[in-house]
Amino acid sequence: MKRFTYICISFAIIHMVFAPFSMEGADDSQIQKGLASIQPMDPYNYCKTISSEEFAGRLTGHEGYTKAANWAASKFKQWGLKPMNETDGYLQAYPSPYTVVEEAEMTFYLPAEGGTLKEQALSLGQGFFPILYSDSGHHRAKAVFAGWGISAPDLGYDDYEGIDVKGKYVVCFRGKPDRADDRYDTYDHHRFRMKTAKDRGALGVIYIYPSPDANPNGDFIAGFTPVIIDEKSADLLLKEKNLDSKTLKKELLDKQRPNSFYLKSEIDYRVVSRHDPKGIGYNVVGYVEGSDPSLKDECLVLGGHYDHCGLHAGFHFAGADDNASGSAAVMEIAEAFAQLDIQPKRSVVFVLFGGEEMGLMGSNFFADHVPSQFKKVDSMFNFDMVGEGDSTGCAVTEKPETLKQVIQQADKWVNTLKQTHVIKRVGVRSSDFAPFFLKGAACASFYSNGPHLHYHQTGDTIYRINPDMLADVSRLAFVASYLWADR
Repeated sequence: MKRFTYICISFAIIHMVFAPFSMEGADDSQIQKGLASIQPMDPYNYCKTISSEEFAGRLTGHEGYTKAANWAASKFKQWGLKPMNETDGYLQAYPSPYTVVEEAEMTFYLPAEGGTLKEQALSLGQGFFPILYSDSGHHRAKAVFAGWGISAPDLGYDDYEGIDVKGKYVVCFRGKPDRADDRYDTYDHHRFRMKTAKDRGALGVIYIYPSPDANPNGDFIAGFTPVIIDEKSADLLLKEKNLDSKTLKKELLDKQRPNSFYLKSEIDYRVVSRHDPKGIGYNVVGYVEGSDPSLKDECLVLGGHYDHCGLHAGFHFAGADDNASGSAAVMEIAEAFAQLDIQPKRSVVFVLFGGEEMGLMGSNFFADHVPSQFKKVDSMFNFDMVGEGDSTGCAVTEKPETLKQVIQQADKWVNTLKQTHVIKRVGVRSSDFAPFFLKGAACASFYSNGPHLHYHQTGDTIYRINPDMLADVSRLAFVASYLWADR
């Protein structure tokens, strides 16, 4: 009885507050019905389930991710969303090799007085963490600092010029010598950088990051053992050159020319991993059919990546904000659409993508294999890290101009949108809207203002999530989706 009274009161408030606003042709009653169904604890509880240990960090290809995908598919079925087809149901499968790190140890042997080496062990998870596509291996070897780890002679830049890295570890930063120069983007991909080092005989790349985090974005390379160390650990290596990582990085950016050098230190690194080349990933897909016979074969895709980084060496990467939150928002919006009496003119497709953390694998696959009942992806709304903070931001394609206008109009129903900016291009670090943008679809990507303090770390748990934030971004996107699909 209390819940019924609460729902009635909530609906009445929504009607009183939002009734003055409408868009020509839009069905306010359907919008109000959908809004009334979006309550903060619903997406919060979806986010809590998705980020639980039951799904082992949702590493695409791993059984934990597959279990999570089946759970979400059962929800889509429960709500009455249409599946892709009778054969595949709600699960769109694609190849997804994956690697699980089981254990790792790292010790530095640093120059000391009298030409000796001083032993310094690093702490797993604090001083270092294996990159999550590492092969097993154990080596004690010298290291070479190689700037950004980029060899781009066609651009007149080569961090490898004059150095020999065969049988050594390559220590470098992630990034590029000129942040504004798009020509370096290809070289800044993890896959490209790792292959460059391997082709020159390196044992592995050692990235210098502010703190070690989980990173599955790359390809397994036999005999190659890449790893991340934090800046404090890197400073131990650089001390022999009277340098520290922050100063060295600033100099590289300021001078925009290579500064590579050999190190006297030795690095003893052991890692044990398990690679499965036959892993299968899944996109979870369901939709509501458009109400206009001539437009229902066009669709608006609402998507967010469902995967995260997995469970490695006893460390559970829950990925509550990144991106159980975005997945929960997509699910909440899907549930709201499923309850409507009248759907918008175009179909609305809800997709939980696999493999984003591995390099947009799931969204690329979906964009290339859109279900056959849709002749056109008209537009795509993306949700990535929408659970932390107290306001919403949105990146929107410049054309058509009406998309941004519709999103801003929709916010009059919610009042959460505090910033917008234009998507002009996609780069190395783009999210799942990228393959749709490249195919010419109008795109919007929603995010919350953060601060997203535990990105790709074990601290990204449900305790970071604001239920009202999740509800607000879901409400905004629900209204915007209905208006846009119904235009």
